[in-house]
Amino acid sequence: MAEGLIEVERKFAPGPDTEEKLQELGATLEYQVTFRDTYYDTSELSLMLADHWLRQREGSGWELKCPGVTGLSGPHNAYVEVTSESAIVAQLFQLLGSGEQETAGVAAVLGPLKLQEVASFITTRSSWKLAASGTREQEPLLTVDLDSTDFGYAVGEVEAMVREKAEVPAALEKISSVSSMLGVPAQEKVPAKLMVFLQRFRPRDYERLLDADSSGEATGNSAS
Repeated sequence: MAEGLIEVERKFAPGPDTEEKLQELGATLEYQVTFRDTYYDTSELSLMLADHWLRQREGSGWELKCPGVTGLSGPHNAYVEVTSESAIVAQLFQLLGSGEQETAGVAAVLGPLKLQEVASFITTRSSWKLAASGTREQEPLLTVDLDSTDFGYAVGEVEAMVREKAEVPAALEKISSVSSMLGVPAQEKVPAKLMVFLQRFRPRDYERLLDADSSGEATGNSAS
């Protein structure tokens, strides 16, 4: 598995009073930002079908999300976020098996690996920080992101970043607690922005990923 922080998350459908509830829980608005995400894959969706998600975020650079912890049930996901370009390139060559690995940045290997843009959209995000009930002072705060896209889709996400698999259960417990306090139904499962984009604008690709998801090969829920 690729090295990097493990992102443990749960997506939810924000309501008109979500920000008010966050304020009542003592959350702090950290920042508001607008950015463009562009996702890349082969024409056969080789990365996404293997549950890997390659993204270039405007102002932040490249990121490859890789499967983090298997066996999670319900609406939660956990992915390793790889942001080092050399580590991303190494992982891409391992996944796509295309000749000898090049010592270059991600942009330089898109052509040799036959990677192409499959989605690009703009997100406006409000990012909140919140301490889960019972969290010790030295523990990191949870992040609650509220996103709206330029194609009319809105989604929220409660997220914790951990370094070890052993920390995932505690993170899941905190995320579930905050989600409950925000009024999120226990088993609500909300699609990622990328999946909704594909459903609307690349329905063939969406169906391929949906078929893979139903067979347990990919979740399609990592793209935040």
